[in-house]
Amino acid sequence: MKAIVIGAGLGGLLSAARLSKAGYQVDVFERLPITGGRFTNLSYKGFQLSSGAFHILPHGPSGPLAQFLKEVGADVKIVRSDLTTVRVPLKKGSLDYAKGFKDISFSDFSTLLSHKDRLKIALLIVSTRKNHPTGSSLQAWIKTQFKDEWLVKFADSFCGWALSMRSDEVPVEEIFEIIENMYRFGGPGIPIGGCKGVIDALESVITANGGEIHTKTEVSKILLENGKAAGVLIGEEAYKADLVISNLGHVATACLCREALAVEKDSEYLKKLETLKPSAGIKICLSADEPLVGHSGVLLTPYARRVNGIDEVTHVDPKLAPPGKHLTMSHQYVAPENVKNLEAEIELGLQDLKEIFPDKKYEVLLIQSYHDNWPVNRAASGTDPGNETPIPGLYVVGDGAKGRGGIEVEGLTLGVASTMKKVLG
Repeated sequence: MKAIVIGAGLGGLLSAARLSKAGYQVDVFERLPITGGRFTNLSYKGFQLSSGAFHILPHGPSGPLAQFLKEVGADVKIVRSDLTTVRVPLKKGSLDYAKGFKDISFSDFSTLLSHKDRLKIALLIVSTRKNHPTGSSLQAWIKTQFKDEWLVKFADSFCGWALSMRSDEVPVEEIFEIIENMYRFGGPGIPIGGCKGVIDALESVITANGGEIHTKTEVSKILLENGKAAGVLIGEEAYKADLVISNLGHVATACLCREALAVEKDSEYLKKLETLKPSAGIKICLSADEPLVGHSGVLLTPYARRVNGIDEVTHVDPKLAPPGKHLTMSHQYVAPENVKNLEAEIELGLQDLKEIFPDKKYEVLLIQSYHDNWPVNRAASGTDPGNETPIPGLYVVGDGAKGRGGIEVEGLTLGVASTMKKVLG
């Protein structure tokens, strides 16, 4: 059996590794000169910056990605982060970091609420473990259940960090699926070698099983025979296959076979694709001689103007920075109405960092933005169309086709695992 994978991002390489291990003859075609897409390393001034995703796995060594890597035989060491914290002002209700702040454990965030609301949260979590609320956004649900604005800020910070969305954009049922996965898999962890450590390990599995990865090679069309995916066209040359996996997202994949989809029975699928909204974000990379965050977990910042969360991975893997340096990275969600004004959004993020780390010395290494055709996610969490397409033998994987309740690369992996179950049984 032959399989073709379009795109050598994380979703494509996970799929290729699993198929090659199952005995498929696999070819991966990538238009860029590098592999990994938004999940690899960029060498800059001696630092290993990430091309997109942070050097962190939301569920660490026990999550879906770690389990999948183990299943395919990819040799990656993942170290559990020691702590995740929330930075809040010393004076409850104050929006001014300059008046002082403190870090509290992520698990203790409810201590900022009244005793009544803390009890209500505990009861709601227990009562909704099996019957999740539906039909509203997370923010609307919070405002219905509670009167504390702190919870909205906390939800915005968490959703901005984990999903590049505001809490009023996230379906409440998706958040409860995420909470379930947090209970099931635990907190974040860092892969040694960063994102590229994962990519290199997957490439080794693919090539060891006889697969080939072709860079600087762009697919121009998906070929069909008798209504089924049968290969791809590259230039004037046709490459035949029994199975085609696309890591390009649903919209770009549909463009490669639009004529085949432009029939009445597929009109609903195409209408669904027109509603998809990619999520945008900004990452600011900092260099410092002394730790800024002070631990290897995530620092959530609910009272900042724009920054949602920050991590400092060099506590686990010092080789991601030059000797004696720390690599600190912040992430901020960019609302659709602000994408055209990224310079202003970046300036607000830089102001946040000055207030979050007062009297700290650091250098801004690089500022990266992710939007339009190079977004954080090609489809917002909880809204993607799944992995199947109307064309038999053609599947979509990646950040636009995640599994329910999966944060970033964990959700991407859940989508790949679901696809592989359909293909391999």
